[in-house]
Amino acid sequence: MRVVFMGYQTWGHRVLEALLESEHEVPLVITHPSSNHAYETIWNDSVAALAERHGIPVLTRKYANDEEVAERLRELEPDLLVSSDWRSWVAPEIYALATHGAINIHDALLPRYGGFAPLNWALINGEPEVGVTVHFMDENFDLGDIVVQKRVAVEDKDTVTDLFHKTIDLFAPAVLESLELIGSGRTDWTPQDPAQATFFHKRSVEDSRIDWNWPAKDIANLVRAQVDPYPNAFAYYKGERVRILAASVSPMRLGGTVGRVFRPVGEGVAIVCGPGARGGSEHGLVVERVRTDDGVEHRGVDFFRTMGGYLTSRP
Repeated sequence: MRVVFMGYQTWGHRVLEALLESEHEVPLVITHPSSNHAYETIWNDSVAALAERHGIPVLTRKYANDEEVAERLRELEPDLLVSSDWRSWVAPEIYALATHGAINIHDALLPRYGGFAPLNWALINGEPEVGVTVHFMDENFDLGDIVVQKRVAVEDKDTVTDLFHKTIDLFAPAVLESLELIGSGRTDWTPQDPAQATFFHKRSVEDSRIDWNWPAKDIANLVRAQVDPYPNAFAYYKGERVRILAASVSPMRLGGTVGRVFRPVGEGVAIVCGPGARGGSEHGLVVERVRTDDGVEHRGVDFFRTMGGYLTSRP
């Protein structure tokens, strides 16, 4: 197939790499400009650099709906547009210029977790599995018919970084399988149910702030969803920001006021939390490892040398 590729960051890099190693032809690559956004500097292998090493022309766009892009597609007459980590809506009049339209690969089990940061959100919400979906583009964002979907289990100790590595390895085989199916003439794709769809926004600093009214399991999931190299979950202790690097649910129910530094547990310290904390019905959160703003990491039991005092959501 003659494929125009649209992609960004490591997700796009992996897919373009697979296309270049396949029998498919890639006459043009479209990518986003570089960004300083925290989530766009983490897994950031350059799509543009890869294309340039292979002598492929590159267009850099925030949006790909302009007349120059359309004209290039008319000239190239591609069979398909392939998108991976393309972060803006593509107009139907653009992908209609390819014989088979366009497919996108998204690291979620659509129709749930459309939009941004799907692995972070899925882990925060305690999902038992994650995966990747290859779907056709249509006039809606992340809601086109499904071509291929692959699933992986979320293990009890998995962090978002673990899930990234599990899912990124699925991108190339999922896309190549999809191209084979489309090229075979198959058309019986799986429609998505819009009533089941969920769509999530980009994560920002506010989304990593710990709310001690959450149950311990939810806070522990937030910590797992924000491990390095992502911006860590954080709280404040004595007015200073503390990043929580590792945490687990205490086997004991702890009563009192949320955020209270309660008692040592192994290498960590149990913190009172949860909506029912005042009545003693909630398990505490064991803060096992923290990092202060000077970059120094501490075991929880070493950082909280005396019990009492409170971890708070704000200074």
